Amino acid sequence: MFAKAVVRAKHKAKHRRPRTNPLARGAVAVSAGGAVLALPLLAATTAQAAPVTAPAASVPQASDNAVKAVPTTYSVVLGDSLSKIAKAHSLSGGWKKLYADNRGAIGTNPSHIRPGLTLKLGTAAKATVKAAPKAAPKTATKTAAKTVTAAPAALKSYSNNLDGWIRESLDIMAARGIPGSYNGIYRNIMRESSGNPMAINNWDINAQNGIPSKGLLQVIDPTFQTYHVPGTSLNSYDPVANITAACNYAAARYGSIDNVNGPY
Repeated sequence: MFAKAVVRAKHKAKHRRPRTNPLARGAVAVSAGGAVLALPLLAATTAQAAPVTAPAASVPQASDNAVKAVPTTYSVVLGDSLSKIAKAHSLSGGWKKLYADNRGAIGTNPSHIRPGLTLKLGTAAKATVKAAPKAAPKTATKTAAKTVTAAPAALKSYSNNLDGWIRESLDIMAARGIPGSYNGIYRNIMRESSGNPMAINNWDINAQNGIPSKGLLQVIDPTFQTYHVPGTSLNSYDPVANITAACNYAAARYGSIDNVNGPY
């Protein structure tokens, strides 16, 4: 009896449809006083373990490697000023810092810089470089491909000649609200100095009074100092500083440099 009951129980278990519960109940026959008892037995429905997702391995970030700053120098050319050089090279601290770094070479007057003088421009800004991760996830790669970094705007440059000096002066004048046109400035420059930034008048009444007219637009020192435009050189021979100061003076007295057609 016991053996047959066990066989029947096993035979039925073979054809029993497995349930969807995580644990299925089987039956084990136990003899107790001649009777067959079916005791429930808990068993796993499947031998396949649920997949375990391992946490993604974190990619260590490489520490920032600061690129060593490289000292730079600049050789002064005709028409240069400290403010012009500082602006062209985007120097932190502007012309004042440039002067402080080169005071021993320039002297006590920051306006007096001569062509050929070598100036220290300080050090280049430190750049930070990060090592790229060895393996980036595909999704991150796609996202990075869509990201576009805008390039910094290029610093406007001017040629170191009469055309460049006039154009730079016009941009400064526009920012300061000083009227004047290219043709008006050019016409007066050619009459006053023939385009020579180092021109000086040593024979008129101003020269006799000790304040000769100087530069492209032949400005005397008192006028230059009164109408000097901040941000330009303090040297009255500097082409850009000379033009902007003269145009500022002409605007105050005549309305615009364009209205000047003779000695002023």
